[in-house]
Amino acid sequence: MQQIINFILRYKITLLYLLLLTISLAFTFQSHSYHRSRYFNSANWLSGGIYNTMERFSTYFGLGEINRQLLEENRRLRSLLYNNENKDSVELDTVALNYTLISARIIKNSYSNQDNYITINKGKNQGVAQDMGVISALGILGIVEKTSNNYAAVQSILNTKSNLNAKIKGTNYFGSLTWNTERFDQVQLEDIPRLVPLLVGDTIVTGAMSSIFPENIPIGIIKKFDLNTSQSFYRIDVQLFNDMTNLKNVYIIDNPSREEILELENDLNNDR
Repeated sequence: MQQIINFILRYKITLLYLLLLTISLAFTFQSHSYHRSRYFNSANWLSGGIYNTMERFSTYFGLGEINRQLLEENRRLRSLLYNNENKDSVELDTVALNYTLISARIIKNSYSNQDNYITINKGKNQGVAQDMGVISALGILGIVEKTSNNYAAVQSILNTKSNLNAKIKGTNYFGSLTWNTERFDQVQLEDIPRLVPLLVGDTIVTGAMSSIFPENIPIGIIKKFDLNTSQSFYRIDVQLFNDMTNLKNVYIIDNPSREEILELENDLNNDR
């Protein structure tokens, strides 16, 4: 207490000046609208700048949550899209292809080997199972090969074992999508007959002959094609929409009807 009193006595002139200055400013702002408006404008500018800076910090540290919410929204929208695309076939075939999607992140990705794999951070506990399709916002990536409780290994389309059903968009001409290991930004479409009219730039999408992927998921565009006169099929290079060297967020596609479809097909094969 004595120290406070000594401080006041030592700086009594300065403290008195500050007190009088504060009182005079208060009377000035109260009696003059111009000064009052200038004060509030300055205060608003200062507080606005502070709040803006705080908002930027909070937004930066909240990017993970924002990204999660966007992934969840995209997952729901893509589920609606894929199911609506199959609406006509559901009415005709009376088979409901109700695809569901699970969002995930890539934690490891290889693209420079002959047999490349992608590791994602979702597994059995999150509903991921073998033979589920995996896509990104731009197109297909591969098929789940193995799962653990919380992780899964995906066979990349950049894998010599990969063989997917694909077609030329807007047509019923389909073939097999493989990889010849030469480039990580291109895959090859085989078994397209020579009578099919092709153009560089034509879009390649997933075909309808798969129980893993919905039809019409983007894959890439025709970069180059040629035809050996002694052969009946084109050799087609497909430029991928996905940058296989820069992948992060993915969606796993679950087709609940897949087992029933496979069982039906197996029964047909056994009856022959």
